[in-house]
Parts: sequence; structure tokens; C-alpha cells
Amino acid sequence: MRQRLPFYSLVLAGISWGLLLLGALGRVQALPQLAGWPRWGIILAQASFVFFIFLNQRAQPNPLQGYHFVGLLRQLVRGPGLLAGFALGLGLIERAFSASGAPVGGPALLAVVYTVNLGLFVAFLARTNYAWRSLILFKSPLRLQREWVFFEVLLGSMLMLQLLNWHPPAIVNTVVFTSLALFGAYLGTNQKWVAYLTRPQKWQAVIYEVLLLLGLLVFVQYFRATQFDPLLLAPEPQGAFLVLTAFFAAFYSAMGLLVTFFNLPTAQVQEQRRTEILNIQRLTQIIQRGQSQVEIYQTLLATTADTVQADIAWLDVPADGPAAATEYYFNVDKEATSHLRSLIAYAGLGDESFVDNNLAAKVELAQVGARYRSLAVLPLHSVQHRYGTLYVLKHIPYGFDPEDVSVLRSFADQTVLSLENLTLATIALHNQRTQEELKIASEVQDSLIPKKLPTDDWFEISTHSLAAKEVGGDFYDFLLLPGRRLAVLIGDVSGKGITAAFHMAQMKGIFHALMQGNPLAKNERDRFPLPSRFMMQANTALAHCLERSSFITSSLYIIDYEQGGFMFARAGHCHTLYYHALREEVFYFQSTGLGLGIIRNDSYEKHINNQFYDYGPGDVMVIYTDGIVEARGAGQEEYGEDRLQQRLEECYYQDADAIKRFILNDLNGFTTGQPIHDDQTLLVIKFKAIQPEPTA
Repeated sequence: MRQRLPFYSLVLAGISWGLLLLGALGRVQALPQLAGWPRWGIILAQASFVFFIFLNQRAQPNPLQGYHFVGLLRQLVRGPGLLAGFALGLGLIERAFSASGAPVGGPALLAVVYTVNLGLFVAFLARTNYAWRSLILFKSPLRLQREWVFFEVLLGSMLMLQLLNWHPPAIVNTVVFTSLALFGAYLGTNQKWVAYLTRPQKWQAVIYEVLLLLGLLVFVQYFRATQFDPLLLAPEPQGAFLVLTAFFAAFYSAMGLLVTFFNLPTAQVQEQRRTEILNIQRLTQIIQRGQSQVEIYQTLLATTADTVQADIAWLDVPADGPAAATEYYFNVDKEATSHLRSLIAYAGLGDESFVDNNLAAKVELAQVGARYRSLAVLPLHSVQHRYGTLYVLKHIPYGFDPEDVSVLRSFADQTVLSLENLTLATIALHNQRTQEELKIASEVQDSLIPKKLPTDDWFEISTHSLAAKEVGGDFYDFLLLPGRRLAVLIGDVSGKGITAAFHMAQMKGIFHALMQGNPLAKNERDRFPLPSRFMMQANTALAHCLERSSFITSSLYIIDYEQGGFMFARAGHCHTLYYHALREEVFYFQSTGLGLGIIRNDSYEKHINNQFYDYGPGDVMVIYTDGIVEARGAGQEEYGEDRLQQRLEECYYQDADAIKRFILNDLNGFTTGQPIHDDQTLLVIKFKAIQPEPTA
């Protein structure tokens, strides 16, 4: 029905004009049979004609397309303006001949010319009125649009009252029309479009406005003359109506001319641009004040709505982000945004960058365009991150000019930059805190590693430990036991970093707790657990504090100097490398054992056992973690157990410290230029060639 309104209104306007023509012919006696045509019929026909013409023009699409301001004024002058001017010229010529006493065509032609001029004039007024309406309401807020509708209804009502030949007191007329004029002047100053004209366009607009003003003034003069025509072409109220309507149309043309010539709205637009610049600077400085993501989003929404004078706006942020708990809406609620978002998504827009200034013209956005005519969708994306999407809507068509779009994109870009900087700052702060935590953990771990190695006449010990990260998971410790015995513990916690160091500290605590001795033991040697028993007890203790995904490999050696031997248990740790001096043989102890924490019940004891061995003078024991044998060379091949065995075969005769250096020099040469992938720990124990005599 809305699409057919222009056609229906135009047909009804044509019928009304035809009745108006018949009335004019009847008044000048051109058609004797219509001589009795009532005056109220002519007034009603004119009122209907004016109403339907204005209704037809109002139903037309917005005459202002985009920012073609000069083109709109040019159309008014070249189109209906020239046609109306031509018809008006004929009327003036006719009036001149009539005044000289030589009427051309008689009263009938005069009535026809008058009615044609009236029709063209009303059409010209309607076109001019709605053209100025588009210009005045360009980029105007909703409040001004409502004020214009109120003014339009009030003015139309007052003009229609003129047709009733109602004569209120002069003071009332003066107050009413003065108020209307002032109200119209207030509305007429809201012409922001002028500030968007270039200098050449400004002078073109001035010329077209002068031509429009002259044309309207000529019309006014013509209808003023017909008011006093002796033939009484029109009733007195009809002429007063036309003169008053022409006055208001001329008033808007004059106001537009003044605004264009003196550039009155420039200061307001410059103030708006100043606000935009300040808002950009505000967004730029956000990160410097240490604001959070929530504050950045809120600032973006507030500055955007303020800068482009949005009617509604909202911001969608990722549901998994730290700012998702807050809602970001401007002048709209969550339910309404959900509906609009679904309509926009249904149109296939998604959250891609999109700006449309005439949604009503798009079928897929017709439901949105029924209320909002302009839409801007701005994604907040960087190359690696998605920070959200900004939606901005306006009631008016062509609500986003190129400058607005540029500013919105600047806001979006600056926001993404601020969020990126904030993310980097957060990461840097987190890294700083992590570094501080790692530093503390490293200091704690360093304090756990023995600084003073046990010394005795029976053996030499040399150690090396290097973490792949600030904090490693390798550990070793020594504990002197009564009866000239030494407990040596080495281990490797799965994983790296602070968690591994924490479990390393737990393992060391368990080692010292379990090796304190049982005061109820029958003899001194039975006070301390055998290596396999220690591993079972340690496995039970770790079951309550070790993550399910974590485990620890370890080996415990108890060396007995008086007995000349040692026993050990291997809980999934690397095999022990050994040099037997008497046989001059280098080999690995092939023992079995399962890592701690893999099985967390009593059945673990089935997977651990003790191994005994008698050492001799000059024997060498090399204990290490997998970071040694799994170290990689330039071709990504592993250092391996075979190479470690070969190195010991080459240096067994040296002291413990020299053996350690020989192995490490070879390892460093093998891994030159390659990063350390795992913690490296190496212990070398050499039994001295001359052993002290056992004491009785």
C-alpha cells in the first residue's frame, strides 16, 4: 500500500485540480452552467489538491541522494522551476494584456492560465518544501526531526484555516504567524550540509538559491495581483493561502541563501570535528593510563556514539575474552540488539566491515530499515586476534558521510591498537611476574642442590647440573649415614619450570625424611631403609601430591665403604655407567624399575628391586639424567649411551673432576649451536685406588 500511495495521491490530486479548474471557469462566467458553483466547493477542491500534492511528494524517496546538495538545487531550478516559470510567464503576459484592455482569449483563457499556474506553483512549492526539508534534516538528531514534523503539521493546519475565511483578531494572527516564523527560523538554521560544500559548490549553491528565491517572489507577486482581479478568478481565502504558503517557501530559500553565503553552521561542524580529534586522542592515551579491556570498550562505545551522533550502538566482544562479562549498549537493550543482530546476520553481513546509508532500499534489510536507515558495522580485528564488532545505527538516511566513516574506522583501528598494546603490556607484566617467580624458584632450587660435596678417603665426587630453563626438574643429593655409608639420590621430574622444581623440592624432603632412621630398629644398619623400600615409601608419599600426568624417575645408591660395596634401586631412571678397574671393562648396569607416580598403589613394590655390587679400587661410577644422552647434535642425532660409554673408556684413569670435564667437553662439542632441550645432570664417583684399611 505504501508503494502505491504516490500513484493514488497523484490521481486524487488530478481530480481535485480538475474540479478547481471547473470552479475557476464558473467564476469568470466562461461556463454559464457552472455560474452557481459554490465558493466552498472551490476552496475544498484547492485544499484537496494541495493536500494530495504534498502527500505525493512526501511519499517520494528522499530527494537528497548522498551528498549531492548542489545537484538537488539544480534539479529544482532546471525541472519544475523552469516549467512553473514558463507557465507563470504566460500568466503575467495574459495579465498585462488584460490590464491594457485587450484580453487575449477572454476570461476563459485567463482562468485556465491561472489554474495551471496554481497547480504548477503548488507542485513547485511541495517539491521545494521537501527539498529544503531534506537539507535541513541532513545529519540532524531525532529531536530535530520530530520538531520538523510538529512544525509541518502546525503550519499546514494554519494554512488550511486560511481557506475557511476565518478572521481571528489581528493580534492573534500576528502572534501565531510570528511564532511560526521564529520556529521556522530556528529550524532553518540547522543546515549542516553547507559546511560540506567546496568553494566552487558554495557559489553554485548561492546562484541556484537566488534563482529559486526570485522565482518564488515572482509567484507571490502574481498571486497577489490575482487577489485584486476584477474578474475574481479565485475566492479571497484562496489567494491568501497561496501568498502565505509562498511566503514560507521564500523564507526557507532566503534562510538557505544566508546560511550558504555566510557559512553559519561551519563553527558547529568544526566543533564536531574537534570533538572527533579529541576522542581519537582520548583513545590513543587509554593504554598510557593502564586501563583494562572493559574500559577501552566502554570508551570506544561512548566516543563513537557521541562523535557520529548515533541513535543506538552496541559492541559484541568474544565470549572467551576477559571483557565478556560486561555488556556494551548505547540507547538500546540486550533484547533489541539480539533481534537486530539476527536480522543483520540473516542478510549475510556477519561481522564484516559494512556501511549502508539507505537500508530501506535493500530487501534483505527491510526489517531493519523500517526504523533505522543508516548502519555501520566495524570489526575490531588484528592479524592474529579478534576483539569484537561495533554496530552503529541511525534513524536518518545517509547518516554516515565519508568523514564519519573515516573517523569510525580510525576509532576502530586505534581501539585495536590499544587492545594489542594492552595485551602486550599484560604479557610483559605477566612475563615480568613469571620471571620474578622463576627467579625465586631458581634461588630455592639452587639452595636445594648440595654446594658442599661429601669428601672421604674412599672416593672422589664431581658434579654438574644445567637447567634447560630458568628452573629445571633434575635433582641430586647426598646424605652421610652412620657406619661409613653414603646415600646418593638422583632424579628427574617430568616437565619443566616451577612445577617441576616444586616436585623436586618434595622429593628432596621425602629423601631426608625417610633417611632419618628408625629408632626402633634392632641394629644400626637396619635403621635405614633399603633403596627398594625407600622407593616404595616415596611412591606412596608422592601419590597424594603429584599430578596424575606427572611422574619422577630416580635412583638411590647406598655406598658402604667398610663392606666395599654398594646397593641401589632404579625407579625408571637412566642406567648406571660403570668402569671396573680390575677387569678393565666399561658397562651399564642392566636393572629394572618403574618410575615413581606411574602406579599409585601397593602393587608398585612388584616393579622395584635392589641390586648389589662390590666395588674395587679405581672403579668409576657415572650417574646422569637423560638430558645427557638425549642431547642432540647438528643433524638432530642423539649423543647416546654408546658415545658416553666410549668417553669413559678414554678417560677412566683420570680423577673424578677430570673425567667429568672430559665428558662435558665432548658433549658441548657435539651439541655446538643447538639449544638445550632437557636439563643435564652428571655425577662422577671414583673410588680411590688406595682404600683405607677398615677399622675394627
